[in-house]
Amino acid sequence: MAVEVLATADGRAKCALSQAHATAWFAARQAGQPISVGQASPPLHPSRPERPELLPPRDVPRRRPGSPQGRIALLHAVAHIELNAVDLHWDIIARFGHVPMPLGFYDDWVKAAAEESRHFNLICDCLEAMGSHYGALPAHAGMWRAASDTVDDLFGRLAVVPMVLEARGLDVTPGMIEIFRKAGETQAIAALEVIYAEEVGHVAYGSKWFNWLCGRDGLDPKEVFHDLVRRYFHGALKPPFNEEKRAEAGLPPDFYWPLAEDMPFAAD
Repeated sequence: MAVEVLATADGRAKCALSQAHATAWFAARQAGQPISVGQASPPLHPSRPERPELLPPRDVPRRRPGSPQGRIALLHAVAHIELNAVDLHWDIIARFGHVPMPLGFYDDWVKAAAEESRHFNLICDCLEAMGSHYGALPAHAGMWRAASDTVDDLFGRLAVVPMVLEARGLDVTPGMIEIFRKAGETQAIAALEVIYAEEVGHVAYGSKWFNWLCGRDGLDPKEVFHDLVRRYFHGALKPPFNEEKRAEAGLPPDFYWPLAEDMPFAAD
């Protein structure tokens, strides 16, 4: 099921399949007959539509969010993030099926994948209402790097994807909502508020299972997290941090503040 989602190129079709598989998974769980997890050979890179054109991060044009074109560009970037998130959540299921984990691990990531699918559709609806669509602008080619770098490290995947990248979403989304509020874009505001509320849960899933794995192996979660982020994350952790929402998601300040200070030296 996970590999089928990863192998589907069209964004809307990928999300429809993602939601259908999530519905089937939870129906089976509700019936007390969970679908067997098994093992799979997922592709190193998920299938993608021909558009958007994927560019190095420095080559993606920057637009001021004060204009309608700038707000379309901002939403396009969010849609691209959400589509990658759909794949990331199915990939952690397919990639690490050989690691014995409780069924709750799969419950969490299937639920997160279904929510990201809805997020992608909500943002695509906003783009289309504004006379654009996903694929109309270039996008960031580096989004899958975190998955590639942690292809054989479940600890690293949990540390970098939900606990760093998705936690960053908690930091920046309130500012995005304010941009659309000033412009009176009610549809975008509603979509971003849904995303903001549900992303807390996705960061929390990462924190929960990272701490669970560390507890299983008798490791200090904070030390392991610092080591893994220095190894796998490229760039600095940038304040300001949304400390309230991070704490709600199980990320205490002593996890991320030392990295914000140490990162420039770790890159030397």
